[in-house]
Amino acid sequence: MTQHQRPVALVTGVGRRAGIGAAIVGALARDGWDIGLTYWRAYDDRMDWGRDEEALAAITADAQARGARVHAVEADLALAETPEAVFADVRGALGDVTALVMAHCESVDSSILDTTVEAWDRHFAVNARASWLLVREYAKGFAGPHGAGRIIALTSSAIVHNLPYGASKGALERLILAAAVELRDLGVSANAVDPGPTQTGWMDDNLETYIREHTPLRRNGVPADCAELVAFLCSERGGWINGQVLNSDGGFNAAR
Repeated sequence: MTQHQRPVALVTGVGRRAGIGAAIVGALARDGWDIGLTYWRAYDDRMDWGRDEEALAAITADAQARGARVHAVEADLALAETPEAVFADVRGALGDVTALVMAHCESVDSSILDTTVEAWDRHFAVNARASWLLVREYAKGFAGPHGAGRIIALTSSAIVHNLPYGASKGALERLILAAAVELRDLGVSANAVDPGPTQTGWMDDNLETYIREHTPLRRNGVPADCAELVAFLCSERGGWINGQVLNSDGGFNAAR
C-alpha cells in the first residue's frame, strides 16, 4: 500500500503518551492508516497528572515512523462548533475520513450529592454532545465504499461516585447503537469499547493492586489492550461487528 492510498482515521483525545488515545494512534499507523488527531492541553492542566509537554511531538514521530501522515488539531470539544471545524481541518490536510475513533472524555469524579450543574453540563457537552456532532460531521462527509466506514467510541461502566462521567458515557453508548442502524445506507459500522480500568498513570499502588486482584486474568489493563481491539474493529476483518458495546477488560466487569 502506497502512502497516498492509506485511509484516514480521526482519533480524538490524544493528549498524553501514557493514554489510550496514543496507543490507538500507534496501532492504526502500524496497520496502514494516516492519522488525524485531536488534543486539548487545558484538560490535562486541570487533572492531577498534568500536561505531557513532549506528547504531541513523540506521538507524531512514532506514527510517522510507521509510515503515516499525521495532522494534529488542538480542539476544545466542550464547544459546539468544534467538531465541524475539526473535520474541516483534518479533511483539508489528509482527505476524507474513513474511521472515527472517539477517545476523548471529560472525567472528574463526583457523586449524586456533590456533582455541580456546571460539572454535569461539561461532561455531557464533551462526552455526549461532542460525540454526536462528530458522528454527524463524519456521516455528512463520508465518501468511502459501502462497508468501509468505522465509528468507534470508548465508553465506561463507571458510575458510582463518578456520576456525570458514567451518565454521559451511557448517553454515548445509545448514540453509537443509533449510528449502527441509522448509517446503514453508508455501510458504516459503529461500536463502543469499554476498556475497563486501564493504568495510564491515574492509579496509585493500592488501587492498582485491588484491580489486579479482582481481574480474572490477574493483571492490570494497559493502553495497548484496548488499542489492539480498536485496530481490529477498524480492519476489514472487523467489519461485520456492528452495534455492539464490547468489553476489553480482562474480565473485570464480569467478576464484579
